[in-house]
Amino acid sequence: MSSPSAPRSPTAWTIRALMEWTEKHFREKGIESPRLEAHLLLAHALECRKTEVYTRWDEVVSEEQRGRFRDLIKRRLEGCPVQYLLGYRDFFLLNFEVTPAVLIPRTETELLVTEALNHLKPLNAPRVLDIGTGSGCIAISIAHCHSTAEVTASDISGEALEVARRNAERHGVAEKIRFLQGDLLAPLNGEMFDLIVSNPPYVSHPEYEELAPHVRNFEPRLALDGGADGYSIYDRLIPGSKQHLAPGGKLLLEIGHAQEEGVRQRVAAAGLSANATIRDDQRHPRVIAARMP
Repeated sequence: MSSPSAPRSPTAWTIRALMEWTEKHFREKGIESPRLEAHLLLAHALECRKTEVYTRWDEVVSEEQRGRFRDLIKRRLEGCPVQYLLGYRDFFLLNFEVTPAVLIPRTETELLVTEALNHLKPLNAPRVLDIGTGSGCIAISIAHCHSTAEVTASDISGEALEVARRNAERHGVAEKIRFLQGDLLAPLNGEMFDLIVSNPPYVSHPEYEELAPHVRNFEPRLALDGGADGYSIYDRLIPGSKQHLAPGGKLLLEIGHAQEEGVRQRVAAAGLSANATIRDDQRHPRVIAARMP
């Protein structure tokens, strides 16, 4: 495990020794949550539950397991997000497979699911469309929490849809979700929905160049790049959605914290009625809700 800049190696590589060594090494290298990430990666290398790391504290780790752990540490220090190394991310009470083909679900996006479920709660068999589904976290969370929802999930990426399908199978909702490949609303053939929800790419080109390396270099640009000004997807998605919203239907969009005014202007121009903006825990504008008149 040793390297020129690493902490001093112990005489025996127990689970405790690996945890303490890795936490210190990660801290020295500027990892934001060194103990948590050391814990997650070690449990993954040992192929055990996270709680077992502490119940097996004094167990000596085999060379094979240490080799797997060394590889994970190396890749993490090269910038690979810990979620890709683990192969999963927790989101809205569920556990989702993630690969470099999909954006890692963010906690802020859970607001979108909460607002969707609030709208859908009184409806029986509502028709729901999730555009740019990625890992499927939004569509699957809705299908899991609303027993009668009829969900359609679309994405331009075939690789992303394969991940989403596996996640739907994992959570027992594959029969409730139809997956379509295509650009935004293109595959829908005039169908109407009670709710359209999307977390589209909204990072502008200048902002993209300023993203943290672990995001810019590892997560799919297709899921982040919103064009020169960050509005290229909204410019097509908002007016297009009006053609697919049933009377009284709702459009829910995640936005960047500086995009509230721009998105609300586009909603109004499309002839939709915007509700109050929903803010995240940092009080940043996060979700725009609009209704079909």
